[in-house]
This record gives sequence, structure tokens and C-alpha cells, in this order.
Amino acid sequence: MPAPIYITASTIISSNRLVKNGQTLYEYTELDTAGFLMTAYQHLGVKYPKFYKMDHLSKLGWLAAEFLLKASFESARYAPEQVGIILTNANSSLDADLKYFESAREFASPALFVYTLPNIVIGEICIKHNFKGENAFFIFEEFDAGFIQKYVSGLMNSNILQACICGWVECIGEEYKAVLFFIEKGAENEPSAAVNDVADDLFTTDNLNKIYHSDNG
Repeated sequence: MPAPIYITASTIISSNRLVKNGQTLYEYTELDTAGFLMTAYQHLGVKYPKFYKMDHLSKLGWLAAEFLLKASFESARYAPEQVGIILTNANSSLDADLKYFESAREFASPALFVYTLPNIVIGEICIKHNFKGENAFFIFEEFDAGFIQKYVSGLMNSNILQACICGWVECIGEEYKAVLFFIEKGAENEPSAAVNDVADDLFTTDNLNKIYHSDNG
């Protein structure tokens, strides 16, 4: 029988607010996308110069992952290839694509061109944490909890992964939303993060949807 799979942490960044495990960590009003992402980075309290070069989609996903893993991830528990990342959104890298298109009217910017693929955000997270497991970025019209649950469960039940960051990262203009989940397979012991209510923490489609829609965004 496959080991149970748990949601051991979740993070939502939307509408100038960041929520970790259902609790609002901070909220800043009257900021545009660029201003909010920078303020969130400063709130995080880390020094990572590469952050300043990222496009908005990568900054959003990177920040969501940092807050997701903070105090929730035991790096010694997993080998690099045991942790994967599966992300989704509706508009791919369109935000960076449009900015690159505008830059090409005068001089095509290599710095923008680098980010004209949605999976670059996965690369930024993997570089920071040395994750080397299965990763993929899928495009859907809307958040598809059923697909994520089935795809990630398949990777875990096949022992391809033991842990996974998965969810939704979307940013286009002043509209953005990131909802990330940290998923861990149970073993003889509980997952690395405490499970308060097993029913609520099981990796199910219903629980993914409940968390995703909990901000009413």
C-alpha cells in the first residue's frame, strides 16, 4: 500500500498579501507589482543579489518558495534528486514576453529574453536550494487541483520523488497570484513538518482547492 502523502506547508501571495499555512504574515497596500515584490524580498530578510535580475514571474515564484520552505523544510532529510517542482499557470511567461517585445523595438534585451520561458522560475528555485528532482511547468486556463494531485502522487508513489513543491504561479502586469504547496510522503515517521489534522493535511484535490481559494482570489 502506498505511503500517505501530506501537504506539510502552503503559501499564498496575492493582492499585496502573503499567507503561510493560513496565517497572514504581512500585507502592504497601495503598491504596484514591482513594489510589492521588492518589499516582500526585504521582509524575507535574506541577501540574494540574483533576485534583482529576475523577471516578475520568477521573483513571485521564488519568493513564494522561500516563504514556503522557511521553517518547514529540513534539507538534510532529502537528497537533491528526491525533491521536485511542478508548477502551473494560465499565461506562461507572457509578462516577460511582452516586455521583451517592447524592448525589441529599439534593442532586444538579452536580460529580458532569458525569462521568456515559464520554467525559468523553476530553475531559479532549484539553483537556490540545489534541488535536482523531476520538474515541469504546465499551462492550464485555471488552477487544476486534480491534475496536480494525480501527477505529483504518481511521481511519489513511483519513488521518483519523496517531496515536491507544486502549485500555481501567475503574473501578468499588475495581476499576480502564487499558491504553492510543499508535499511530503509519509513513512514510518511523520513528515518533517507537524501534521495538526491528518484529514486536512492529506494531499487531496479537495484540500488543494480549499487552500487555493481560501484567499478569495
